[in-house]
Amino acid sequence: SASDRQMTLSQIYNFISAQYPYYAANNRGWQNSIRHNLSLNRYFIRLARKENESGKGSFWRLD
Repeated sequence: SASDRQMTLSQIYNFISAQYPYYAANNRGWQNSIRHNLSLNRYFIRLARKENESGKGSFWRLD
C-alpha cells in the first residue's frame, strides 16, 4: 500500500485517475506511458509479491 511506500500498477492507475479526472475520462494511452516509465527509469524498483500475498502484479517503489 502507499503507507508502505509502494503501490501496484493498478493502484498507481487508480491514484492518477482520482487525482486527475482528465485521465479517468480519456483513452488508455497514458497507462502505456506509466508502464514504460516504471520499467525503464532507474529510480523505480519493481518488487515481487511475497508468496503469501494475494493479488496480481508486482509492487513499485521509488528508489
